[in-house]
Amino acid sequence: MSGVSRQLVFEKIAHLVLALIAAIAVAPVIGIIIFLFIKGGPALTPEFLTSMPTNGMKAGGIFPAIVGTLYLVLGTIVFAVPVGTLAAVYLTEYATQGRLTRYIRLAIANMAGVPSVVYGLFGLGLFVLLLQMGTSLLAGSLTLGLLVLPVVITAAEEALLAVPQSFRQASLALGATRWQTIRRVVLPNAIPGIITGTVLAVGRAAGETAAIMFTVAAFFLPTLPDSPFSQAMALPYHLYTISTQVPGMPEEIKWGTALVLLLLVLSFTLTAAVVRARFRRKRRW
Repeated sequence: MSGVSRQLVFEKIAHLVLALIAAIAVAPVIGIIIFLFIKGGPALTPEFLTSMPTNGMKAGGIFPAIVGTLYLVLGTIVFAVPVGTLAAVYLTEYATQGRLTRYIRLAIANMAGVPSVVYGLFGLGLFVLLLQMGTSLLAGSLTLGLLVLPVVITAAEEALLAVPQSFRQASLALGATRWQTIRRVVLPNAIPGIITGTVLAVGRAAGETAAIMFTVAAFFLPTLPDSPFSQAMALPYHLYTISTQVPGMPEEIKWGTALVLLLLVLSFTLTAAVVRARFRRKRRW
C-alpha cells in the first residue's frame, strides 16, 4: 500500500471514529427527548397548558408556571445582556491588557463555576432582605442575571475579539471616534456571537431551580403575577415541588411538566439560532 493510500485509509478511519463519538454524544440527548415525549406527551392538552392548577396541583394545568418562567427569562435577559455586553466591550476595547485585566477575567471564569444555590443564597441576602425587594420576580430576575452574567460576558468578549482588527483601523482612519467604531462597526459584526451567549444564558436561566427557590418561586400560587414585586410559580421549581413534595401526584403531570420545560428551552434555542443565522448571512467577512 502506497503512502497516499495509507493516509486516505487513516483519514476515513478518523472520520468514522469522530462520527461515532458524535453519535455517542448526541444519542443520550435524543433518547431523553423521545422518553419525555412518550411519558409526557399525553398530558400536553390545551387545558394543561392554559389553565390554573387545582386540587393542590394534582389537577388542572401549569399556566402560571409557564408565565412565571417567561417573566423570569425576560427579566434575566434585560439585566444580563446589556451589562454583560458592556462589560465585554470595556474589557476588549478600552481596558489596558495587563495584570488587572487578567485578574478580572479570572474572577469572571470563577463566577461561572459557583454553584447556583450559592447565587440563590446571595440573592436572598442582597435583594430579598437587604434591598427589601421580597420574594419577587425582580429579585429572582436579578439573581438569575448574576448567575448567567459570566456566560454572557465570556461569549460577548469572544465575539468582539473575532471581529478583524482591520475593521477598527479602517473606521478610525476615516475619522470615526472609538465609540462610533464600536457602535457601528464592531458590535453589528459581533451580534451572532453575542446571541450565542444569550442563548446559553436563557437555557440556564429557564432551567434553574436552586437560584429561584429563595428569591421568587412560590409553592402553590394559582394566579398570575401582576407586578415585578409579585411572587410567581416557575416550571423548574414547580417540577421539583410536584415530584418531591406532593404525594399522589399523577405521573403524567410530572412528565408533562418536564416536557413543557424542555420544549420551552428548545424553542428559545431555535428562535435564537434562526436570528443568529440571519445576522451571519449579512456579514461580509
